[in-house]
Amino acid sequence: MTTKKQRFSLLFSPPRPLREMVWKRGAPRPDALLILLISLLALFGTVMIFSASYAYAETRYENGFYFIERQVIWVALGFGIMYLASRLSAELYETFSPIAYLVTLGLLAVVLLIGTIGNGAQRWIAIGPITIQPSEIAKTTLVMILSWYFHTYGDRALDRVHRKNILLFGTLIPFCLIGSICLLVMLQKHLSGVIILGCIGILVIFLSGAGLRYLGYCCGAAGIGVTCLALFTDYTKRRITIWLNPELYPLEGGWQTLQGMMAIGSGGFWGLGLGQSKLKYSYVSEPANDMIFTIICEELGFLGALAVMVLFALFLWRGFYIASRLRDPYARLLVLGICTKIAIQVTLNIAVVTNTIPNTGISLPFFSYGGSSLIMLFAEMGILLSASREADICH
Repeated sequence: MTTKKQRFSLLFSPPRPLREMVWKRGAPRPDALLILLISLLALFGTVMIFSASYAYAETRYENGFYFIERQVIWVALGFGIMYLASRLSAELYETFSPIAYLVTLGLLAVVLLIGTIGNGAQRWIAIGPITIQPSEIAKTTLVMILSWYFHTYGDRALDRVHRKNILLFGTLIPFCLIGSICLLVMLQKHLSGVIILGCIGILVIFLSGAGLRYLGYCCGAAGIGVTCLALFTDYTKRRITIWLNPELYPLEGGWQTLQGMMAIGSGGFWGLGLGQSKLKYSYVSEPANDMIFTIICEELGFLGALAVMVLFALFLWRGFYIASRLRDPYARLLVLGICTKIAIQVTLNIAVVTNTIPNTGISLPFFSYGGSSLIMLFAEMGILLSASREADICH
């Protein structure tokens, strides 16, 4: 059991020299199957971005290769970052988790002051030609801080004898860590980001083994708060109204949903063929971004959509398997949290494009065009690969 002084020192001083927390030559190799699945998802996503974006890029930028040129650069950079991240040990990530969390809070606050406005929202920080979306970084650092917290304070957070410890250390403090990030993201009017962050945080708390009773109470309170926000905010009320009857608002918000569902239906079982989508020609909005799954369904049909979901299912299975073979509690919860985050985004993206839930901006990992989200995704993949080196599996 660590003392208060030892816990405080973890914030500022690593337990051993940093050079000893980097995997050296001769160290265990990362999981080969996980590398294969990541590569297949990245390759599949890049091909579909080119197919989905060509017509849109030609119309808007007079350059059909506008999106794919940038995406290839981001993917190449992402693989480099993944490799570097895979060379760092879980102990190093644990050491700097509190610092990463505090830096993320700072970036989210900076966005509110000097952030760049795009599509009517102020969610980015511009550094020369590069734009950073701190809310994407927050998804990763939230998993890191909660994993660090439950590893450091697990003796109190998971105390089954003293209810006060379960309530305070196992529920209230973790919810404060989640709420601090969610509040800053909410001030950016980024409701989908708040929902994803909230879901990630709650599931990480659940996976840590915290008491379900108090967790249920807090989830209920959070759910009521989000519902009130949705029902009493004009922006979200309108989205719910359009979601219920998109055909009544074809030119006032329902267009994207209607065209996306038409693309999904027109693909049938076999699809129209790669590159043969008709609705990507200025019908489906943002065909290379949040709505790319609809183009996959139109061009590759049910089989293509099934292939995407099977790849993600295999990826999640491998991630959870690696977590089950880890002895380090921090690394185990970190891997589970990252896999859970991917699962949440995939589920919500498909739910949005099929009109199962109200339309809101949620990207599809590996497939949606983007810079910040893709770089953070590959950094997370590097963390998974680093953890796989420590897992008790055959390499």
